[in-house]
Amino acid sequence: MKKIMVTGALGQIGSELIEKLRSEYGVDNVLATDIRSIGAMTDGPFEVLDVTDGRKMHTLAKDFGADTLMHMAALLSAKAEKEPLLAWNLNMGGLTNGLEVSHELGMQFFTPSSIGAFGPSTPKKATPQETLQRPTTMYGVSKVAGELLCDYYFHKFGLDTRGVRFPGLISYVAKPGGGTTDYAVDIYYKAIQKGKYTSYIAEDTYMDMMYMPDALQAIVDVMEADPAKLIHRNAFNVTAMSFEPSQIAAAIQKHIPSFKIDYDIDPVRQAIADSWPDSIDPSAAISEWGFKACYDLAAMTEDMLVKLGMKPQASY
Repeated sequence: MKKIMVTGALGQIGSELIEKLRSEYGVDNVLATDIRSIGAMTDGPFEVLDVTDGRKMHTLAKDFGADTLMHMAALLSAKAEKEPLLAWNLNMGGLTNGLEVSHELGMQFFTPSSIGAFGPSTPKKATPQETLQRPTTMYGVSKVAGELLCDYYFHKFGLDTRGVRFPGLISYVAKPGGGTTDYAVDIYYKAIQKGKYTSYIAEDTYMDMMYMPDALQAIVDVMEADPAKLIHRNAFNVTAMSFEPSQIAAAIQKHIPSFKIDYDIDPVRQAIADSWPDSIDPSAAISEWGFKACYDLAAMTEDMLVKLGMKPQASY
């Protein structure tokens, strides 16, 4: 990767990915794009882009001289269930445009999939790389279709497509953005702001999670990997930890002993969580491109509380 264009650059992952890529490859070598300009990065190239506009995507990538497209724009799980047709049109339309533009310009291509691509009939524990995928959400349906489409462009056109299946991502930079796993971000904010948290996810609901620094490094690592060693190429399982709400609360209580958690279950997000695996097996990513997560629950909790304690804690 030498010149990288990123869609959805102001989103949950994109906002931090831009900073990571610019530190690795140079500020002027990373073009950030998003459908909105509010909150746009001011320390490097930025353009407004609606990813459903394939022609403009092509023009921006060509004019920038991009050799890599990282397509991060998507509607997340909980929001997608409220507007399923919009989610399909955005998630699949944007992805198709990204693949077409990459094919036309000979670019390397990355897009993330998700544990949302699994469903209630998928094995719940140590979910393998290749397994039954019958998701029951529009977000999951679009992710499975996206995985297959990326594989198609690789086999049909030789396009260098790569991707990972992210678990829930936890960050002290990006606020919750409509995902089912966002409770694991919100709980840290509320621990500092209020000393208590009401979880919309039920106790004993395990989900895979990863701290954002590990997620960003995984993107760079899979894109820099030797293509000859990639057997699966797209949608690699990656994970760092699996926990349920009381366990993250207990980790916080080691630093804030008075912290309390209670529960008020959101049926929509709980149903989504129940359809996902409890834990997934990242062995293919480990063996094919050396995936490694550095943060466990304890290390992440300590870092989150330190970093959030340095930030103004506005309510949202």
